[in-house]
Amino acid sequence: MKFGSVSNPEEIDFTLPQDHPDTLKILNQGNSENFEAFVGCAKWNKADLKGFYPRGTKDELQYYSRQFNSIELNATHYRIFGSEVVEGWKDKTPDDFKFFPKVVNSISHYKRLKGVEALIEEYTLPIRSFEHKLGMIFLQLRDDFKPKDMDRIRLFLEAWPKDLPLAIELRHTDWFNDEAVANQIYQLFEEFQVANIITDTAGRRDLLHMRLTTPVAFIRYVGANHESDYPRLDDWVYRIKEWKDLGLEKLYFFVHQNIEKESPLLSAHFIKLLNKELGTSLKIPNENIAQPGLGF
Repeated sequence: MKFGSVSNPEEIDFTLPQDHPDTLKILNQGNSENFEAFVGCAKWNKADLKGFYPRGTKDELQYYSRQFNSIELNATHYRIFGSEVVEGWKDKTPDDFKFFPKVVNSISHYKRLKGVEALIEEYTLPIRSFEHKLGMIFLQLRDDFKPKDMDRIRLFLEAWPKDLPLAIELRHTDWFNDEAVANQIYQLFEEFQVANIITDTAGRRDLLHMRLTTPVAFIRYVGANHESDYPRLDDWVYRIKEWKDLGLEKLYFFVHQNIEKESPLLSAHFIKLLNKELGTSLKIPNENIAQPGLGF
């Protein structure tokens, strides 16, 4: 992921901001008794995750899904796959594995949510073939999608199938820097029970709004291929622990890198600490690669 990348990560203040005041209200509505955590990468292909797959691996998804319990499925952003493809992916993975598909770009980027009712149906029909392995679908809007088009988001949410869980990532800075706008969109997300994605990337610290709109935290973490990546992840674990104590029900945490081959390393580090601090029992992916600092 190149979005928000910088050439000077050593000069960035990576401190996590304080929670938005209304996040506590949302967490207090949750129940963390059956807390679940899903951690994964954005891709499973060998070309990106160099060094992750043992020599001779024949099926990358089959291997990946036995190392991680989830995948942020960016492939669905670039085309609509048929049900038979989705079913093939589903059948290769363990029963507790979850897919988090990205909404196709014809809806989000080309039509910019305008007049997309038929496309929503076309996109979601095969996605339903994931059945119980569907985690949460997420919509990413362009960084030039501005608050003047907020009505499009409402119309989109009114057309979106109510039984399919949804998260939205906003990227234009005015969504967060204008308090009146921010309050409007947060209220809209709460009304439709949409998770408000938090994106942690070096060059866009304004996207760390720390405002949950449901008791689900959907976090897209982008490392900088720098030694700071590991303490940044540690800080996230401690913040998530606080959220869980307050009522967080689910964590969806996906690790990206400007050079994706480091993503499994960072994920393994994050999962180890998450298991220790929150008492989760997630598998630590491929212990042979889980050595902080490799590649730096």
